Amino acid sequence: MTSNPAQGLPFLPGNTFRDPTKSLYHRPQTLGYKNGYSLPRRPVVGIGRDPLIVTELTQAELDQLANQRPTLTYGQARPAPPEDFIPSHVAFDKKVLRFDGYFKQVITVSPGEEYRVRPVVFYYYLEDDSIAVVEPVVENSGIPQGKLIKRQQLPKNDQGEIYHWKDLNLGNEIIVYGTTYRLTSCDNFTQEYLESEGVIVNDPEETPCDPYSEGRVQPLRSYITPSDFDRLKQFLTMDRKVLRFYALWDYSDTLYGETRPVIIQYYLMDNSVEIREVHEPNNGRDPFPVLLRRQRLPKQTHPCSASFPTCVLEVSDQEVEEYYLPKDFKVGETMIVLGRRFLLYDCDEFTKNYYRDNFAESFTKVEVDKKDSNKVTKEIPPYNGFGSLEDTLQNCLSLIPQPPKKDFLKMLENDHKVLRYQARLDTQNGEDRQRIFILSYFLSNDMISIFEPPVRNSGIVGGKFLEKTRIPKPGCTIDNPVYYGPADFAIGTTVEVFAHRFILTDADEYVMKFLEANSKNIPSEVLNSMRQRESSATR
Repeated sequence: MTSNPAQGLPFLPGNTFRDPTKSLYHRPQTLGYKNGYSLPRRPVVGIGRDPLIVTELTQAELDQLANQRPTLTYGQARPAPPEDFIPSHVAFDKKVLRFDGYFKQVITVSPGEEYRVRPVVFYYYLEDDSIAVVEPVVENSGIPQGKLIKRQQLPKNDQGEIYHWKDLNLGNEIIVYGTTYRLTSCDNFTQEYLESEGVIVNDPEETPCDPYSEGRVQPLRSYITPSDFDRLKQFLTMDRKVLRFYALWDYSDTLYGETRPVIIQYYLMDNSVEIREVHEPNNGRDPFPVLLRRQRLPKQTHPCSASFPTCVLEVSDQEVEEYYLPKDFKVGETMIVLGRRFLLYDCDEFTKNYYRDNFAESFTKVEVDKKDSNKVTKEIPPYNGFGSLEDTLQNCLSLIPQPPKKDFLKMLENDHKVLRYQARLDTQNGEDRQRIFILSYFLSNDMISIFEPPVRNSGIVGGKFLEKTRIPKPGCTIDNPVYYGPADFAIGTTVEVFAHRFILTDADEYVMKFLEANSKNIPSEVLNSMRQRESSATR
């Protein structure tokens, strides 16, 4: 346990007292003033601090004092007035040495360049020997620029020395944090200051050019005096006026070549040309409507130099001597467009009137021999019996079969409307003659289903005899089937269902009402058979 040295009491709460001998409670002062300037106060000698440092005389000053002779004076010599004291941070305030330089940044990720030259500016502050390195900002350079090294004393070597203004001169290389900077020029104040201190300033150097920046310099544009032709008037007067020519693209002299019809459209509003290909159904070609996009077609170009690549198809306006105009299009002539031959054999009525009014020319259609393509007729294969006839037919009409179309109006009007008939088998087997079946005809989709009511102890399992399907009449072909309908179901009539013969014996009351409501479409024999059955049932 510690004790209070002043009182000799344990250092516990309630045992501490204020020192009565303490009389100074102010905060010690660290700054002193000399000639009106604040300076760090020097330690006082004899109070356990370091003594004042006395500046020793140099050897040159000692030699000057040894060789100096006293001069003849009358009376006591007057001492020289003391000079005004000015500290360094005041004397060199806002005095900065400015050097221009550069450094080379090595590029390792690009095969097209090895280095880049990046200019910098060195600012040396005389008041505290600090240096700041700033790179001028270039717009849209993509490189972090601005202040590269903030203001600080830069280390010169590993011995703790720092760069001084005596180390800075034109043509010198300065290594700062692994980067080598070379000084090339300075401003007038820097040159005057160095010369006043006895430093010989070297001749300024030119900053080398950056190869990457030189490669991005665009050549100067050459301007051509525009013509007096009024394009606005042409646009306003010729808008939506198009000359349409019918032509044949002939390249039959090449391997697998042929003659293909095209349409050449000349737009009078801007003298542009568009070539559209005429496609026929099922010609086996991709449906690209535009063979040549709308553009101005060059008719004659300047002869290319030896260094111009011949594979380049796009030419600028400076390389074109003349473009195609309406006077260059004539029916019956062959014109060459980008190395392809087009035979103009006809045009529309507007084009004929335009040439008649402006060029006094009349065009007549030129008869050309077009190869008639042998049309192949579609042959639908015979029905194979799998699935319905409509589904099988869809496989023959398209590569991706679509479901057959249904009569939705008929389905909505006759939904849940069923005609039920009672039938028995027409067979020589005595046991099968006693079996009773319910034949249901669905009016919504003309399908028939057969159901056998189960009978106890009959030995025959009842239930669904035939799934819903359409039943063709006997004697019709597979390709053109004729299906059973309400007009075919009369009492006593035999209905053949997939090699099974059924004799209709009775019908429900709804069948009679439906037949009388649609008597125009029902034969009289069917109605009479139903009425006779109803009259016999009432007896």
